[in-house]
Amino acid sequence: MTDRPTLLLVHGAWHGSWAWVPLQTELESRGWDVRTVDLPTVHADDPRELRMTDDADAIAAAIDAIPGPVAVVAHSYGGVPTTQGATSDSVVHIVYIAAFVLDEGESLLGAVGGVAPSWWVVDGPLATAGTEAEPATGLFFADVDEVAAADAVGRLKPQSSIAFSETVTTVAWRDKPTTYVITEQDAIFPLPAQEALAARSGSTAVRMDTSHSPFLSKPADLADIIENALG
Repeated sequence: MTDRPTLLLVHGAWHGSWAWVPLQTELESRGWDVRTVDLPTVHADDPRELRMTDDADAIAAAIDAIPGPVAVVAHSYGGVPTTQGATSDSVVHIVYIAAFVLDEGESLLGAVGGVAPSWWVVDGPLATAGTEAEPATGLFFADVDEVAAADAVGRLKPQSSIAFSETVTTVAWRDKPTTYVITEQDAIFPLPAQEALAARSGSTAVRMDTSHSPFLSKPADLADIIENALG
């Protein structure tokens, strides 16, 4: 690739652009132009009625604001609105990290069996992550430095629960080269499910021996994978 793309990092459910700071710092030290987007179903002043497509629109707008080619890096839930919103011709690659790579007519809730997992706390229009029995630290940040993990847990925010049930209608990965980063020690995303999604989407699969958040536990190794994917 002669014209190096700008990287757009898309966070997962309950998270924000803050989660990307170690990876962003690493990539920028290697000369990459890196942007992030805060998804409105988490970060709007009132996200209660916002849907997955609102996140997809935010991603599409962020892509349109970047001159030249773009590679989108999406984590977990962020893979859903990325699949919906990253259809621009300027998108040259999508890197999915332990992400829900869905097809037309599928939703995240449907992908996890149609019933909210036991560690989701759904309170009407909002959902939070982690319970006393299944704390967020172990779910998301099991191999992250203890201080950094505690800081990350404190930054998690409620998210619109509607976002998890809205179905995908447009599939960016059909027309884009894709890479899927499989997190082998993931406490919330079973390994066979990640492998199946990577295979179905035709992604190049790369494995990391990490929890759900390699951008916090092994940012340099993840940066290597992203660089290799983009050639």
